[in-house]
Amino acid sequence: MPEETQSQETLSEEAVDALARAGSAAQAAPQSGHRHDALLSARAANIKQSAVRDVFEISMQPGLVSLAGGNPYLQSLPLDRLGATAAKIIAEHGLEALQYGGGQGTLELRTQICEVMAAEGILDADPDNVVITAGSQSAQDVAAKVFCNPGDVILLEDPTYVGALNTFEAYEVDVQPVSGDEHGIIPSLLRERIAALQAEGKRIKLLYTIPNFNNPSGVMLAPERRQEIVDICREANILVLEDNPYGLLKFDGVLPAPLRAANPEDVLYLGSFSKIFAPGLRIGWALVPAHLKQRYYLASEAVTLCPPTFNQLLVSDYLRNYNWLGQVATYRSLYRERCMALLEALDEFMPEGVSWTTPEGGFFVWLTLPEGIDTYPLLYKGIDAGVVFVPGAAFSAARGPSNKLRLAFSAVPPSELREGVRRLAPVLADAIGAN
Repeated sequence: MPEETQSQETLSEEAVDALARAGSAAQAAPQSGHRHDALLSARAANIKQSAVRDVFEISMQPGLVSLAGGNPYLQSLPLDRLGATAAKIIAEHGLEALQYGGGQGTLELRTQICEVMAAEGILDADPDNVVITAGSQSAQDVAAKVFCNPGDVILLEDPTYVGALNTFEAYEVDVQPVSGDEHGIIPSLLRERIAALQAEGKRIKLLYTIPNFNNPSGVMLAPERRQEIVDICREANILVLEDNPYGLLKFDGVLPAPLRAANPEDVLYLGSFSKIFAPGLRIGWALVPAHLKQRYYLASEAVTLCPPTFNQLLVSDYLRNYNWLGQVATYRSLYRERCMALLEALDEFMPEGVSWTTPEGGFFVWLTLPEGIDTYPLLYKGIDAGVVFVPGAAFSAARGPSNKLRLAFSAVPPSELREGVRRLAPVLADAIGAN
């Protein structure tokens, strides 16, 4: 596959939001001074304002290597054929495709989603318990709305997905991090964290986790820890919110069982076509415990009314008439090659004192610098050197500086990954030397 330059590719919205959060990690959302500020809700103050939207424009500079955006490599899709399929759907099913649809999503797609989840290791999913959402981001929003009052606690692994942090905080939820290691959440520390919060009188509602190739760390939760974590949460009457957008993208194709597989009543499972098909379609889903499905579905319907029918029909056709599992295999091979290229470049160029994760799938590698270094100011030095990354402060519920940063390899050809790391290494070396 020919390598294509990334110099003209903009940052993803996820990357821009992460950069914004990193830039405002120690700041409250600014007020405009307008009289309408008095009309804003308390939760509006928890919605982060993008403090670094200029980075979006900077990312358009010719020659800049972006290791910031976790974008899937859509160039590997059969775009001409998909275009013909889209035209056929409009021509033959336009009245359905362009009309309102059911709030839960089409039965055909919900049934197909159960087949996708079977490939992920969930064999007992019922289409009636699937709610199609506007990506898994929307599914996270609905979960926070349905289960959490202001002040309730959501536990989450540290670091975690910036979109989930922003969503939960917007609902005035108390997000509390749980420490992990290179094998994911540590069960004993989870148990201790729950006990400490309960002793403070806190009401814990959810544990949010990305067990497969966490965004941003790339870490996979060890199989031997999975059931123990669900058991700990069950004992404390905490629902597990399992987000699995990268699960099928394990490089060797040997997938660990999702937490939901053996725990249908205690895990609310989120999936997405954003990483295995196309993020612009904004089609995700929630597999909800049967006793909670109706409330979850009604809350989702109140937000979006109905998921986009045309997009659902296009996804259904893709699952029905294309070799979608073959495309997943293509992605695995492609992302493995790029991950290996990034890891080799890190081995070659990184200064002493920098360590990093070694992912088995997904999109990201997580770097750790010596204590005392704040990676956010290094962002602008990196841009001056011709490379963009995301500082670690974006991915933590804790306020203040972080000595970590995220590199994304999914959308960048191997030669550009190497060049990006070559440009980044002196920036980090200077910071270490000055520390």
